[in-house]
Amino acid sequence: MEEWTLLFVLLLSFAAAVILSPLFIPFLRRLKFGQSIREEGPKSHQKKSGTPTMGGIVIVLSILITSLAIGGVFNEFSVELLLLMLVTIGYGIVGFVDDYLKVARKHNLGLTSKQKLVGQLLIAGLFYLGLLYIDLDTFVSIPGTSIGLELGWFYPVLVIVMLLAGSNAVNLTDGLDGLLAGTGAIAFAAFAILAWSAGFIDAALFSTAITGAVLGFLVFNAHPAKVFMGDTGSLALGGAIAGIAILTKMELMLIIVGGVFVIETLSVIIQVISFKTTGKRVFKMSPLHHHYELSGWSEWRVVVTFWLVGMVFAIMGIYIGVWLT
Repeated sequence: MEEWTLLFVLLLSFAAAVILSPLFIPFLRRLKFGQSIREEGPKSHQKKSGTPTMGGIVIVLSILITSLAIGGVFNEFSVELLLLMLVTIGYGIVGFVDDYLKVARKHNLGLTSKQKLVGQLLIAGLFYLGLLYIDLDTFVSIPGTSIGLELGWFYPVLVIVMLLAGSNAVNLTDGLDGLLAGTGAIAFAAFAILAWSAGFIDAALFSTAITGAVLGFLVFNAHPAKVFMGDTGSLALGGAIAGIAILTKMELMLIIVGGVFVIETLSVIIQVISFKTTGKRVFKMSPLHHHYELSGWSEWRVVVTFWLVGMVFAIMGIYIGVWLT
């Protein structure tokens, strides 16, 4: 398979998102599916209240259309491709229900944490059953080295933790116009390159499809955003990137390529631990992007800075995965 195939998939998913977004945004506005902004957030965000949310539907649909095209062109749907579609759409559905409840209640509260956890665990369990079907090995390698560890019975625990942590970490990053869309596109593009170079063609095509879909969505999500992806998009993307890392046997590479998501999550953990143990906050607000906002940075400056940091992590991952392996 030639490299032009990746370009075709990228352009197809990008075009799908660019075409679908103008159709969905007025539809979401008519349904009054507007974002509720939490009162404790930065005051500058209050003007965003009412901006159409659940735009993640566009991302998921664009990925689905492109994935069906991939299967149609090559006349087969591999189990790996079906598993990636399962985890992406499955987590997208959990996010959709969460978004819908928020919109219906006109409040920034959707599913409870327990309800969301049950949904995430259910999808993770189905995904792991698929891994058993394809007999995926339970060996985990340390990126850039020949060192690895056979996890055996502990591997399913790692899979579930990765899917839960990945989806929630990506979800935490979705807080500013274009922040997640940009960092997500960079991370998925990196995994597309890594997967292609390692011979995981289906994962590479799927990663490329997501890259194109997110870039197409970014056209309408960049500051000032005309639409937000909501949990529908962020949970779907989080599940997808974790699923790709697992199926390509690059489990630990997710920490490097998804460095921005890791940092955002750590900022929340540090903030909570610090406040509960000392009564003091390390950051002005968490996740970290809000800290910089409250420090006087413009929203665009924060977003572009995080994009650049994400690019550094992506380049590190590609260098380690392609040139050091």
